[in-house]
Parts: sequence; structure tokens; C-alpha cells
Amino acid sequence: MQSNQRWTLEQATALFDKPFFDLLFNAQQVHRKHFLPGQVQISTLLSIKTGDCAEDCKYCPQSSHYKTQLNSERLVQLQQVLDAAQKARNAGATRFCMGAAWKNPHDRDMPLLERMVQGVKSIGLETCMTLGMISNEQAQRLAEAGLDFYNHNLDTSPEFYGSVVTTRSYQDRLDTLQTVRQAGIKVCSGGIIGLGEAISDRAGLLVQLANLPEPPESVPINMLVKISGTPLAKNKDVDPFDFIRTVAVARIMMPTSYVRLSAGREQMNEQTQAICFMAGANSIFYGGKLLTTLNPAEERDRALFRKLNIKIEVHTPKSINAHSTRLVNQYYNAAS
Repeated sequence: MQSNQRWTLEQATALFDKPFFDLLFNAQQVHRKHFLPGQVQISTLLSIKTGDCAEDCKYCPQSSHYKTQLNSERLVQLQQVLDAAQKARNAGATRFCMGAAWKNPHDRDMPLLERMVQGVKSIGLETCMTLGMISNEQAQRLAEAGLDFYNHNLDTSPEFYGSVVTTRSYQDRLDTLQTVRQAGIKVCSGGIIGLGEAISDRAGLLVQLANLPEPPESVPINMLVKISGTPLAKNKDVDPFDFIRTVAVARIMMPTSYVRLSAGREQMNEQTQAICFMAGANSIFYGGKLLTTLNPAEERDRALFRKLNIKIEVHTPKSINAHSTRLVNQYYNAAS
């Protein structure tokens, strides 16, 4: 279970202000209380409907509001999803995520979406979908099909959000998370660093996530991938140390959530990713493509894991369980 602590903006900002090594040390201590050290969960993400999205998210190449040279594609067929899921499982992924560029799914698409969930689960993978805003009935149908996770990012703080998205309110996003949770589906929700936000906005995002009635089981931390044609294409690069700080603060504020390195890893060197793992990141998106943007190839990640003595997690409990507790105790007994 997550901590019952209610975080304030002042407390979160104070974490960002800590000396860098003190923050990392604190984050690693928190991480080792709840997770096995040196172990990472792997997810693979597939775009099941690409482009022509009605939303105006200023970072997104799939928005119909911007000219990004992206070819739009209709909802893919079931076999294409199953083939990709089998490939992901063979490569070591434990969760398969399916993303559709929609403001919200149409009811006519629900039967196919349900079959996708059922088919991927039959392969032996956890399932996740990100389809935009969904109704109570749609969430219930996905839950009955066996959907494990639903991704719906908050992106940034409530105060900065209007500078990035105008076609969907912040409350819409919070309402969607509540709808998903009420249907019994686990929540995946995080944000993007590099939108032009201030440190206070990064702190504000994490406060929103940590103070949800039940914080997300998965928290993806994305670094902005700058796409030509989008309004944020010329934003300043994110300082790697600022990104690492965000990962560390997320770990401290949401101690039993999986903190995932998501978009932007293609721009990170091995050293930055290594320090992110030290800061408490314990999940990645795996495979050469994230929806429409580049991601490190599987072999590059495996090579990095070998250098860092990182093991791929073979199961993904919501929080540490009795079996994991026993392994943690064995680890510390062997080390002492």
C-alpha cells in the first residue's frame, strides 16, 4: 500500500531543492524498502491507431492541428496486435501497452478493443491501453475483458496545463483516472519534462499524482521528444540532472509505484539512464519505437543492463509481496 501522506507543493519543492547526492541517496533508500535492487520491469508499447487526433497537445506529432509529416493509420487488425505482443513477450516484456490517438474511443470500436485485451492476455502478458477519455461503461467493458492497466497522463501541473493543451481540461484527465480506478483497472499516469514548465510545475505534477485517492501503480516520466511541426519543436533541451531529480522526487513521493523511464531515452546517454535507475526508476518501455517516436533497440538496453548488472523482472506485483520481502531479506543477509 502507498503511504497515507498528503504532500504539499512546498514539501515537493523542498525535495527538488535538496543537494543532488543527498536526494539520490534518499531516493535509493526509499526504493530499496519497497523493491528489489537492480531489477527493472519491461513494457512494450504499440500504436494501434495512429495520427489524426482531435486534441491539440502541443508536444504531440499525432495531433491533427499540426503538420508533422506523420501518416495517419486506422485502427489495426487483431492479428497485427497479437503478432507484436508475441514478439514483445519473446524479447522479455511482461506488459504490452496499446495506444490509440483518440480524444475518446467510439462504442463501435469496443468489441475489437476487447478482443485485443483478451488475445494479449492469452499470450501471457499484462495488458495496458491508452485511448483518451473513456466512459464508465467503456471502462467496465475493458475491465471485464481483463485489462490490467489504463494509461492517462496528467502531463504537467494544473497551473501550466493550459499552456500545453486546450481541447481537454485538467479535470477531464482527473475524471478519467477516477473512472478507470472505479472500474477496477490499475492506473498508469505520469507527465512530460521539457514542455517549458518551471520546477514548481514539476513539483505540482508529482503532488497531483501522489495525492490521488490511490497513487498510480505506474508513473511514466517522459522527456520531451521535440518533433518538427509541433509548437514545442524548438524548446530548450532538458538538463539531464533536472530530469534525474524529477525521477528521484517521484520515487520518494510515490514509494511503491513503478517509476518508468518513457519517451526520450533515445536522447539519453547510458550514464544518464544509469543514474535514473539509481534514483529509483525501475521500469522502461522496451523496443525500437514508442508509438511514433524512436526508442533504443532491445539489444542496446540489454547491453546496458549487462553493464549495470540489472535483471529483468519476470513478474509485476502491484506492491512488494511476501515472496519479494523474502528475497529482499536474503539479499541484505548475503550482503551483510
